[in-house]
Amino acid sequence: MRILIIGAGNTGRNLAAKLCDMEHDVVVVDRAAGQLAALDAHLDVMTVLGHGASPDVLERAELSKADLLVAVTSMDEVNIVACQYAHAAGVSNTVARVADPAFERSSLLDFKQLGVDLLISQNEELSREIHDILRHPGLTESLELLDGRVTIAGVRVCETTPLLQGPLELLRSDPMMSNLRFIAILRGDELILPRGDTCLEVGDDLYVAVRPEEVSATLDWMYPARRPLEKIVIAGGGGLGLGLSDRLEEERTPVVLIERDEGRAGTCSDTLHKTLVLHGDASDREILTDAGVGANAAFVAITGDEKLNIISCILAHRLGAVLTLAQVSTVSYVPVIRSLGLLDRVVSSHQSMVNAILHFVRGRNVRSAAQLHRAAGELIHVAVRKGHRWAGKEVSRLKMPGDCVLTTVLRGDVIHIPSGDLIIQAGDQLVIFCRTDDVERVQSTFRS
Repeated sequence: MRILIIGAGNTGRNLAAKLCDMEHDVVVVDRAAGQLAALDAHLDVMTVLGHGASPDVLERAELSKADLLVAVTSMDEVNIVACQYAHAAGVSNTVARVADPAFERSSLLDFKQLGVDLLISQNEELSREIHDILRHPGLTESLELLDGRVTIAGVRVCETTPLLQGPLELLRSDPMMSNLRFIAILRGDELILPRGDTCLEVGDDLYVAVRPEEVSATLDWMYPARRPLEKIVIAGGGGLGLGLSDRLEEERTPVVLIERDEGRAGTCSDTLHKTLVLHGDASDREILTDAGVGANAAFVAITGDEKLNIISCILAHRLGAVLTLAQVSTVSYVPVIRSLGLLDRVVSSHQSMVNAILHFVRGRNVRSAAQLHRAAGELIHVAVRKGHRWAGKEVSRLKMPGDCVLTTVLRGDVIHIPSGDLIIQAGDQLVIFCRTDDVERVQSTFRS
């Protein structure tokens, strides 16, 4: 597939790298010659210097040959206009990133008619994810699939969990097992796909598929020592911080927002109704203490300065915060943070963007995909067509394409947690987790 990316910033670079790994033909347009030169030096892409909403520039980028246009510049209007040009040129699919969430909520414009197939607000995507983590203490990661019918939940294995009593097959008699599916284990940097003889260890990051309404009960079972948060402290009053604070005002847990720009702090104070807004620097120990960072408090650092986010989370951890979460943009920082155990959780707006776009680059019967922030694999959503070799077979008899796990089965509007005796039917929608190296094998199994 030929994919045209407008914008070579952090999101554009990360997206281009991912699409090149998937062996797509990638073209990148940007006004900054230096950013394009950096892409040329590291990726096999075509680059075009110029404004992303200029017809002349888009013609030089051979817009009419593209199968997908993704506009991710820092200018919402440029992204939308680029999609309009692409639609007029006959490009099959278009995606526009917007920073202002008002675009998503507006009823004044029909963006489909304007030529935008998918409108994404990175702040909205991240806000939802962080909100889910804070609503369910003990959750290290949360990802919704199948239009919110399934949650992929991550949890750190603790000393008091019943999961440590032996191999996973010994847990089959527990009533809780009918509500969830083990899909991946991250032990240090090693990704383990769970089998019946797999034994968990303290400190493992375990990922399970569960219905949203079962998340709390599942966490209570897997993480019996978890306690409700008594306070949530957020560093950063930008669009993401303000939006997250607004979401959290609907919950019972008190929220404190720290913003170092005095004018922006005033805006946040005027906008929010229940949140205490403090003007100060989140890397200041006294400010964090005044905000209430300590035992049974969560600290979320989502300023525009990723180094400040990391440093303030380390400080919050030393003050006793039970959960520290930071927004990090530089991909190379993530494995270092993970290996050193500096933070409980790292989130990336770029990863959210990739997850939202991937479903446009799959085949006809491979409808979508998503990636976990930490585990090196993909969740692929596929449809079982009539006559497919899996139709009519029990799950236990399926020959899996590579090293992967059947995670969930959607039949009509009903979610099935796959057991060995479940029979796959034509029309079923499946979610399969597989290692990155096996993605193409899974895709080819379900392409028409």
